[in-house]
Amino acid sequence: MIKWGIIGCGDVTEVKSGPAFNKVPNSSLVAVMRRDAAKAADYAQRHGVPKWYADANELINDADINAIYIATPPLYHEAYTIAALQAGKDVYVEKPMTLNSASAQNMKAAAIASGKKLTVAHYRRGLSLFLQIKEAIETGVIGDVRFVKLQMLQPHESDLITKTEDNWRVNPEISGGGLFHDLAPHQIDLMLYFFGNAKSYSGYANNQGGYYAASDIVTGNILFENGVLFNGVWCFTVPKEARKDEVEIIGSKGSISFSVFGTDFYLLKKDGKTDTIKCYIPLHIQQPMIEWVVAYFTNKRDNPCSADVGIEVMQILDAFDRK
Repeated sequence: MIKWGIIGCGDVTEVKSGPAFNKVPNSSLVAVMRRDAAKAADYAQRHGVPKWYADANELINDADINAIYIATPPLYHEAYTIAALQAGKDVYVEKPMTLNSASAQNMKAAAIASGKKLTVAHYRRGLSLFLQIKEAIETGVIGDVRFVKLQMLQPHESDLITKTEDNWRVNPEISGGGLFHDLAPHQIDLMLYFFGNAKSYSGYANNQGGYYAASDIVTGNILFENGVLFNGVWCFTVPKEARKDEVEIIGSKGSISFSVFGTDFYLLKKDGKTDTIKCYIPLHIQQPMIEWVVAYFTNKRDNPCSADVGIEVMQILDAFDRK
């Protein structure tokens, strides 16, 4: 039985992840932690969690817990991950893995030194939408993939971005970057999931709107080892009518297009026809990934998203988000 503790039981854990820990076989949520004691107690009461803490170290050293889910802002991922690993706990850490690739390397080294397990929460790879797209690519439904283009265009006040009181997502000291660092990890991870390791990559970034210190426009290119070319643009200051969340994969016999966030279908264009393929999206969007993680932690499968993948994602983010 995997007995979980959550460090950082904020908004992201209310529906997306938290309840799933009690719905997955061989898994239970034992304790939660938040620095605001009243909010930690309230979360525990509402979700039926036996214990709560306002101190992360107390949760980490709780003998009833053998695995920890870290759902804090990225600034704290490295320290909490290393502390949990050194305490003999397996770790499931939210994306982005941490602030930058150097920090991610430290986390991997700590996992190796401790002999414990570390998985990164690039949980979209567990959803049926992306599993079906991956299968379509690998079985040659659209022929040989030539290139991929991604457009993530959002207005300054976007409903896509999770709101918090302190708006930490646009504070580079806490998030590692801006909204690019909040959203792009899922997108870049899916590209690695679909096409394998990157051979080379580069990009540029700028702050055009001046709303905050982080970059609000980022562009990047990836050449994958299999020859696929990727081009992406992320801009968070477009007018509402220019809003777009689209990835298009162009093959020699057709194309697949989809949104990474908030949709349950993809479009297959081939032989002059466009088919809409619907897919199931679970209420608790991390539940499929958490099932995989529990299976990994109980030695029933391999790592669904290793530290090496998390490091490569961070390296690409670092390369793209440079001014």
